[in-house]
Amino acid sequence: MAAGSRTAKRGRPAAARARAVPLHPPDLVESQVADPRLVGERRRQIVTAAVKLFSENGYYTTTIQQIAREAGISTGLVYQYFRDKDDLLLLALMQVLESYEKEIPRALEGVKHPVARLCRALATYCAVVDRMRAATVLTYRSSKSLRSERRALLMEGETRTNRLLEACIRDCVEIGHMRPVNEHLLAYSHVMFCHAWALKHWALARRYTLRRYVAEGLAILIEPFLTEKGREVFLALPE
Repeated sequence: MAAGSRTAKRGRPAAARARAVPLHPPDLVESQVADPRLVGERRRQIVTAAVKLFSENGYYTTTIQQIAREAGISTGLVYQYFRDKDDLLLLALMQVLESYEKEIPRALEGVKHPVARLCRALATYCAVVDRMRAATVLTYRSSKSLRSERRALLMEGETRTNRLLEACIRDCVEIGHMRPVNEHLLAYSHVMFCHAWALKHWALARRYTLRRYVAEGLAILIEPFLTEKGREVFLALPE
């Protein structure tokens, strides 16, 4: 078997065992406000404003005062929920990874066949990227601005989300519907394809709808690796 593919344990499919875990403890970014519901709501409001301004003006030139103005709140209120811009950037980037970890497993619920699960996982990943295009681009542009220990948290989160795709690939191989492959590299190829929808959206959106882009990706990144049995399942999937 090629490097990167491993024998899955008996029982549930590997993808079903790849459970999402929290990307960060609740107190990773300190808040002066104790109410968790209020913290969540207000932070979403502030992070949305921050992502917009970081994307338009750059991380270093954007100020807390500008973010507060964009969010329609006072500067002092921002500091009740975040200590500094580093906190803001961290949560802006981690919310993207959290979305992958929450939405991919949710989308796979009730989908039984490994080939169908892999296709659904790739489509869901692309859908998250489409909804969070600005934050996805920001991840590439500004993650280096975080402190090293926080960059490490992002790397750990990325590794976990990639394992969701690796598990789907592994399940396809295990039942003989995909030829043995380097699941790690193939999963990264899928990830980069999904991210390209945000990184090169200016060019891709001129030629493809998101649905068509996903369909082309499935034909390029999944179908060629399938065995004859796997291809039969793939071609029978609803568009």
